[in-house]
Amino acid sequence: MPLVTTTEMFKKAYEGGYAIGAFNVNNMETIQAIVEAAEECSSPVILQVSAGARKYANPVYLRHLVAAAVETTHIPVAMHLDHGADFEICKDSIENGFTSVMIDASSKPWEENIKTTREVVEYAHARGVVVEAELGKLAGIEDDVKVASKDALFTSPDEVQEFTERTGIDSLAIAIGTSHGAYKFKPGQDPKLRIDILEEIGRRLPGFPIVLHGASSVPQDKVAIVNQFGGDMPNAIGIPESELKKAVKLAVCKVNIDSDLRVAFTAAVRKHLAENPSHFDPRQYLTDARASMKEMVKHKICDVLGSANKA
Repeated sequence: MPLVTTTEMFKKAYEGGYAIGAFNVNNMETIQAIVEAAEECSSPVILQVSAGARKYANPVYLRHLVAAAVETTHIPVAMHLDHGADFEICKDSIENGFTSVMIDASSKPWEENIKTTREVVEYAHARGVVVEAELGKLAGIEDDVKVASKDALFTSPDEVQEFTERTGIDSLAIAIGTSHGAYKFKPGQDPKLRIDILEEIGRRLPGFPIVLHGASSVPQDKVAIVNQFGGDMPNAIGIPESELKKAVKLAVCKVNIDSDLRVAFTAAVRKHLAENPSHFDPRQYLTDARASMKEMVKHKICDVLGSANKA
């Protein structure tokens, strides 16, 4: 099955009250883990490439690795650019085979955000590619995206209808309390999503796909393993999965997950090398890392997002 856009994925997800996982990829092992998990769960999946991944792996390598994964699976797979900083990055990604791009001009003034987003939409739609954009600002750090907590802003429901109509986007990322990165909230805090904002946006945009960024939950069992074997990850908690389950029952059709995968991957590598200090073959410890990430993806698909058996 060739790469697909997210159009049909999101239509079915909205109607079915579930969401599609958008999992960040960086190398062969991460792509294998995600696609194998989705295949075993019979779930559609989005392979997502960030600015950091583009720098680390080279977009050409990633494109061919994704093509290999698609060739070996029977589930719908979309390839998405995460947080495209400007028109040129989105244009380059479209020309290199991405089926979905995000233009993130949310830090720009209102009219500039609309203008830049509209330019990307016009270019993408003419080539059969779909576009995601963002309103509001999530706190936290993810690759080149850095927003201090004091600068974070919830998405205003009063703006969403005008923004989507004037830009022509296909999906909208909103800020309702999620946060980029692994170090989100301190233990003792009770992070909750602003479900009231999500519900109001759903009323303003009936049937329109909504996206949540920064939706990792920071698995404490994996953090403990990292620290047990020489790590120094501070205590932190993410968005409770119970909160995410509420969101995907409403208008949320796409949930971005990255940090949970990194923690699962790193925990397995640290554990393997600590228990097998004589090992030096990357295939040995990366096999464990891939398996750990795969189980994390299966958990998200089956237990949180509800997209299992929806392929």
